[in-house]
Amino acid sequence: MAALFDRVAAWLADEARMHGVALHGWTLAPDQLLLLATPAGSNGLAGLLQAIGRRLAAHLRSGPVFQGRYRSTLVEPGAWVLPAQAWVETLPLRQALTDDAEQWRWSSAAAHMGGAKQPFLHDHGDYWAYGNTPFDRQAKYRRYILAGLSSRDADAIGRALQGQWALGSDSFLEMLGGGAASRRPAAAKRGRPRKTVAPAMEAGVENAAQKDESSGPETAVRQPP
Repeated sequence: MAALFDRVAAWLADEARMHGVALHGWTLAPDQLLLLATPAGSNGLAGLLQAIGRRLAAHLRSGPVFQGRYRSTLVEPGAWVLPAQAWVETLPLRQALTDDAEQWRWSSAAAHMGGAKQPFLHDHGDYWAYGNTPFDRQAKYRRYILAGLSSRDADAIGRALQGQWALGSDSFLEMLGGGAASRRPAAAKRGRPRKTVAPAMEAGVENAAQKDESSGPETAVRQPP
């Protein structure tokens, strides 16, 4: 497994560069790949994951290696980026793959806690603002990881990703709803939905995310069948 994981991690670095995707955080586990990323183009994240799927299928000499389409959610900068990053990087803890997220080498956790740097990693501004020096940021983030996410935050991230709606404050959701959104900005209300006309809806939020990071990076998950 280790050799295959090393190979997939190398593909991730390569394809992120090729598809213009800034990776802020990532974790690879036996059953899924989690990313916190900001794509430069509307198809960047999908292209990256499709390319990794093709490489993995060719390497394993098998058919499709992922289960359907990937799931993603937009997260609000200043409020949800660090919780989302921590949620991504603590996946090995939730799956009991290790008792120390920093020791799981197929993730960005160690790089954010003072371990070896990952040249392909693009730290988000919220992480940079976490401390005045690299040592301060790493030490503070390590304490954050060790303290663990609240169950409320972890559940909110999981639900948003499962439902593929944006995660943030009312003003953030209103901003996304005011522009063309590629996904629901929040959970739908019960009852028959109203009919709406929204041309180019899919490209809207993705393009907004390219031009203004305030629209937020995406958390994405891909799973094998």
